[in-house]
Amino acid sequence: MIRGVDFYAYCLDLIRQQPNFTIIHGEISQISNEDGKGVLHCGGNRYTADFIFSSILLEKPVMGKKDHYLQQHFRGWIIDTRADLFNPEEATLMDFRTGQEAGTTFVYVKPFSANRALVEYTLFTEQLLASDAYDEGLKNYIRQFIGTEDYTITEVENGIIPMTNYRFPSVDGRIIFLGTAGGQTKASSGYTFQFIQKHAARLVQSLIKKGNPFVSRPGGPVRFRFYDSVLLHVLKNGLVPGDKVFTDLFKKNKPQRVLRFLDNESSLGDELKIISSLPTWPFLKAAIRQR
Repeated sequence: MIRGVDFYAYCLDLIRQQPNFTIIHGEISQISNEDGKGVLHCGGNRYTADFIFSSILLEKPVMGKKDHYLQQHFRGWIIDTRADLFNPEEATLMDFRTGQEAGTTFVYVKPFSANRALVEYTLFTEQLLASDAYDEGLKNYIRQFIGTEDYTITEVENGIIPMTNYRFPSVDGRIIFLGTAGGQTKASSGYTFQFIQKHAARLVQSLIKKGNPFVSRPGGPVRFRFYDSVLLHVLKNGLVPGDKVFTDLFKKNKPQRVLRFLDNESSLGDELKIISSLPTWPFLKAAIRQR
């Protein structure tokens, strides 16, 4: 786990050490192309550049017939407990011992010490919950599975990540899209951070070698997009409950294989073993409909 505030501080410190950077804060109202340049309107000013790198997702995309759109939404509490209840050498990745009434629902637990941890209540669904439902989910999990009601909430985080197989444009003229807006969020898991790092490295290498940031569409071999589309179809249409899908995935495969798969770095051999561990008929039907 990398805390966002630490990552931003580290990056901004590096940027501020360079003499050719200027940081401007303002509301961006428009990004466009004009006369072979990128054009940015920000805070009432107009800027032009050879290239504009944008991570802004201005609006939800219009879905095609075979496109799916779920939301990964979550609330996390960092809690301090009176008793030592955590093993700081172990993290819980996906605990499905939660109610599944709203859809695929699980909890992450990431300990910092024996009595301090991040507990994160997460869902993969089309609709968000009422605010107090996240709190109730966290309270219930901490009481039932961590085994305490004696704790202090020291920090709260909330987030929403789109999980979609919609093909976001990676380039529009002189505008290069980054992050979720550039298709760097893995549709079936919401993972984004690692994919952003890989994409950024490719952009930098292209700038150094070719003088421009135009790279082939990121995300690894096209088969991974197909896998993501199939899983989204299964989850969206309730062909197999999400808790069963992910439980089978981890129960029947080595964790290293699953993590390679989630990072789009698995081999065909890995993928055949993963596919064979999932319910055959529902996934086959979904695969046929996604072709």
